[in-house]
Amino acid sequence: MARVERPKGGPDGATAPPPAPDNPWARSLWLEGVVQDLTPRERLSGDHTCDVAIVGAGFGGLWTAYYLKKADPSLRVTVVEAEIAGFGAAGRNGGFVSAGIAGSAARYARRSGWDSVLRAEREVHHGIDEIGRVVALEGIDCGYNKAGALTVATTEPQLQRLRARVEAKHRSGLGPEDIRLLTADESADLVRGPEGLLGASFTPHCARVDPARLARGLATACERLGVKIYEQSPAEHLGPNVVQCSDGRISADVVVRATESYTIRERGQRRRFLPLYSLVIATEPLPQQAWDELGWRDGLGFADLGHLYYYAQRSVDGRIVVGGRGAPYRLTRPISPENEQDAHVYERLVQTLRAAIPAAADARITHHWGGPLAVPRDWCMTTTFDRATGLGFVGAFGGHGVTAANISGRTMRDLVLGRSTDLTSLPWVGHRTRNWEPEPLRFIASRLIHKTLASADAYEERTGKQAKRVRLVAPFLPPS
Repeated sequence: MARVERPKGGPDGATAPPPAPDNPWARSLWLEGVVQDLTPRERLSGDHTCDVAIVGAGFGGLWTAYYLKKADPSLRVTVVEAEIAGFGAAGRNGGFVSAGIAGSAARYARRSGWDSVLRAEREVHHGIDEIGRVVALEGIDCGYNKAGALTVATTEPQLQRLRARVEAKHRSGLGPEDIRLLTADESADLVRGPEGLLGASFTPHCARVDPARLARGLATACERLGVKIYEQSPAEHLGPNVVQCSDGRISADVVVRATESYTIRERGQRRRFLPLYSLVIATEPLPQQAWDELGWRDGLGFADLGHLYYYAQRSVDGRIVVGGRGAPYRLTRPISPENEQDAHVYERLVQTLRAAIPAAADARITHHWGGPLAVPRDWCMTTTFDRATGLGFVGAFGGHGVTAANISGRTMRDLVLGRSTDLTSLPWVGHRTRNWEPEPLRFIASRLIHKTLASADAYEERTGKQAKRVRLVAPFLPPS
């Protein structure tokens, strides 16, 4: 295979993470590359009145605002954001508009039946196309490209999990046109990547996107519709009919919380989510020769089925972006800039890049970033609206936020407008989960999970056998 040659005298990508950007808002490759100015919008000041107040200008809040104004242009919709639109997970994720429901199918089925789970799967597939529709309609330049996703297995235990996952999807009502198994040779027709590949699954239901450009473009689309967005206006308190910020106050008939992992910063909300960081690296742009050797279809994403799994995409400007689990949870400051880079995770991601994509083994690493995920105790997403109080909530996406937020935004539109639709009967509507355990139990559990999963991967690679130790932490893991 052709290899990307590192420039002579250039830094070794594995020695240390690249420095953080000077711009305090450019916290990722995506945010750094936003064409439009990242200068914050106007702060909220004084008293303000509207029909719907939304707290949080990530994907959940922006999609909710967008669909409400599209459905009823007369509504006065205001969004307040603590930083800038797209600053959080919306602008710092891996860039996948992916399939798969956010949460446990079995838990949803116990509450609503398996029929509702299949409807939820189908709605996720529709959500991917719906995002593409809005991107085209609003002229959002974010590199949306729906080319599907490949999940690869490089050990026998991973292959067993892969087969079980595909079989479970088929039993639930999805067909080979939704997800199917591929041989190693068939996989190589899509991307010639990992050595020792045993097999893979393919789904057409996945798109590549530059998430920060999507978020910033969506914010602009909202403003064109008449939504008012205030930035650098953190909400100190929200309740029925009111959002109180440091320099202003909003009175509204409806108040929607869309603050994801940042919810834990509010008094009394600390245990609502476990804020887990997913960390990401990006290479320099690769020459066309490397892409020709890789045979990597533009827009195709791929991932593996390790316990500390990785995911990778080909960016709009020809970089390889690789992310994965494993960022340590910190007891005292679970959400902080210090958590966005980690030397040990960085080294693991670089080694993953070299093993999974040999043609890019010598590519220079130019970016390293991360963002916090809002992980509820049962890993299930939630969309709720209480008409009596006017309080709504969208979130708990647990890493599926790009697609799930779009569904939640359309669902919240229907709930606020009093519509009974297929969306309002999906299994996560009205779903509630208990809080996480108090500290330091949550801290101890998170560290134990990481060590157990890392050792399980090492055991499976060494022996080719399933690591039974994972069962010890299964109650705390996302659904397989």
